[in-house]
Amino acid sequence: MEGTNQRIRSRGGKSMLIRRNMDSLRVIIACVVLFCPLQVTSFVPTFSTSSSVSKSRGQDARSVTGIKYRDKSSDHDNNAVGPLFSTKASRRSKASSSKGNKEPEKSQLGFGENPNGVPFIRTSDRISVTDDLDQQHAGFKRHNNAVSGAVSGLLSHIIPGRRDQLVSATPEWKRLQKHAEYIKGTHLRNLLKEEERCDTMFASHDGIYCDYSRQRATLETLDLLLELADARDLKGKMNAMFEGEKINFTEDRAVLHTALRADRSKVGTVHVDGVDAIQEVHEVLDQVKYFTDAVRSGEILGYTGKRMRNIVSVGIGGSYLGPEFVHECLKTEPEGINSALGYSLHFLSNVDPVDVERTCADLDPEETLIVIVSKTFTTAETMLNARTMRQWLWDFMGNDKEVVRKHVVACASVSATDKVKAFGIDTENYFFRFWDWVGGRYSVCSAAGAVPISLLYGYDLFEKFLLGARSVDEHFITAPLNKNIPVLMGLLGVWNMSFLGYSTRSTLPYAEALLKLPAHIQQLDMESNGKSVTRAGIEVDYPVGEVDFGEPGTNGQHSFFQLLHMGQTVPCDFIGFVQSQHDIVIDGEALSAHDELMANFFAQPDALANGKTADEARADGCSEELLPHRIFKGNRPSLSLLLPKLTAYATGQLLALFEHRTVVQGFIWDINSFDQWGVELGKKLAIDVKQHIEKARLDPEQKPVNTGNPATSRILNY
Repeated sequence: MEGTNQRIRSRGGKSMLIRRNMDSLRVIIACVVLFCPLQVTSFVPTFSTSSSVSKSRGQDARSVTGIKYRDKSSDHDNNAVGPLFSTKASRRSKASSSKGNKEPEKSQLGFGENPNGVPFIRTSDRISVTDDLDQQHAGFKRHNNAVSGAVSGLLSHIIPGRRDQLVSATPEWKRLQKHAEYIKGTHLRNLLKEEERCDTMFASHDGIYCDYSRQRATLETLDLLLELADARDLKGKMNAMFEGEKINFTEDRAVLHTALRADRSKVGTVHVDGVDAIQEVHEVLDQVKYFTDAVRSGEILGYTGKRMRNIVSVGIGGSYLGPEFVHECLKTEPEGINSALGYSLHFLSNVDPVDVERTCADLDPEETLIVIVSKTFTTAETMLNARTMRQWLWDFMGNDKEVVRKHVVACASVSATDKVKAFGIDTENYFFRFWDWVGGRYSVCSAAGAVPISLLYGYDLFEKFLLGARSVDEHFITAPLNKNIPVLMGLLGVWNMSFLGYSTRSTLPYAEALLKLPAHIQQLDMESNGKSVTRAGIEVDYPVGEVDFGEPGTNGQHSFFQLLHMGQTVPCDFIGFVQSQHDIVIDGEALSAHDELMANFFAQPDALANGKTADEARADGCSEELLPHRIFKGNRPSLSLLLPKLTAYATGQLLALFEHRTVVQGFIWDINSFDQWGVELGKKLAIDVKQHIEKARLDPEQKPVNTGNPATSRILNY
């Protein structure tokens, strides 16, 4: 045996390697014993530096090259547990004692339980002690690595935080944290003087110019952010989304809003549960085109034979905010103006009865088409408003089921078909489906937006909107990350929120036609990334999910820009256009109205970045007494997007830009940007309150309501 020890030592320190590996494994097993609530101690390997080999048969303790396995339980079959390594003698002993039973089949290394529920380590084979120590060492090393992996796998399920590492624990994240401390000591006033930096910090695509040189970032910041993106496999996650993988794992759904504007040539490339997603999309788009063209041409008429010129879209959340944003953009777009002549579009979203009154004012029911947008056809507010509009139609034209079949259409999920039919809607001709893999806030390009927008403006203009979104989709999935506009916007969003600590963000479109864009982004961002746990269910220890708000310029300048300049720091996204949808030039004026608007668009980012120093204030004649009130610290980050003109195509581009920015941030933060369980909780509580209200309404004695919550009961009884 001394010769054996000498031969091990002669192999370049292999014995030391073995001892180190055994020390590591001892620590791991100790962790299992300490943390695992299961009966891990019923099978505990013990270690010795001795190289003796026990060849005794039927003994409880067996050792192989210094590893002893002590089976402390006599209640279970040792074959089920099995040593990690066994001698030929011990195998022969088992074979003889089993009276002809076959040796247990080999199984992949891992953890399991014996019939008594005791955990054990399974191995894929067993190694014999032979005279060839090279073979012994190779086998030993292989199994030691395998055991370490198996134990690590077990630990990942029993020790908090090990199941899935938080992004904040990665070296890429830590490097950014350290770098942020340096950035906090810099000022944009100086960074903007660096020519190479300014010449680099922009990106462009298909008419979109994105200038992010006024972000509190350097070229090194960008490199570190891109390293984080690579470490988080951002590109792989983007591809998974486009390919229809079920990345919305809490609802077991794909996320395919990009398929809603995919080219027809892509049919057959994306499947969900065996269904060709893009083929389905184009079938619905063809249906939308036929139906809306027929309504607009007068081929499809109302119940009394009149043409339907008024459209009321009934929906809430993503069924309303996105389509209304598009509608407002097209309302003053030259082609949109011409297409919409003689038609009107109204959105009914709020369950407040005042919204119904305002929507229906001056509308002729005989010339009105109701579009109900609800994926599940169960959304409480939408369905109450839908029943209200149905009653409005009946009140004027009689309680005939044909009134509903002629004047009401539905945009809903295929799974809601029965509910749509029960409402009285013609599901053969007046039902436009979309799919569970389309989230409400991502549904603008689905039937939810296609039907009302095409009814008012014609399908051809809506198709141009889809083309603009498709252009950015292709840029997003093909452009290098360092030149990818939505990726850069998303990474900078993460930088500002998680590293610089800016918890709010403002969207500032210098175009009145984009007045509904901030509201759409509010839902898109805050419903998507307003989360607190990772995909693995671990609570995040880093800030996620900004508070978004905004207002068109220059209205916002006279509303909240005081805070932007002198209050808390709020990163800003400025959006402007080279040409106006409608410009005005007054005789004698040197500049047009659009020039005046864009002068503010260009000036505000510089004012936020540079601020105003004490010397500059003195130069303007400011007294020393007022000086503290006239100094602007600056160093407030912003990003500028400049496009040629606000058209249907540009509207689609903007939509896709912000959708993808939201997704990028969610991917980096490792959260699910596609569910909204917080919304569901409020709905559930509202149902409970409604039941109390209904009970009180029917109570002849009018007893006080008791909800079990004193505060809620008191306000309900007010």
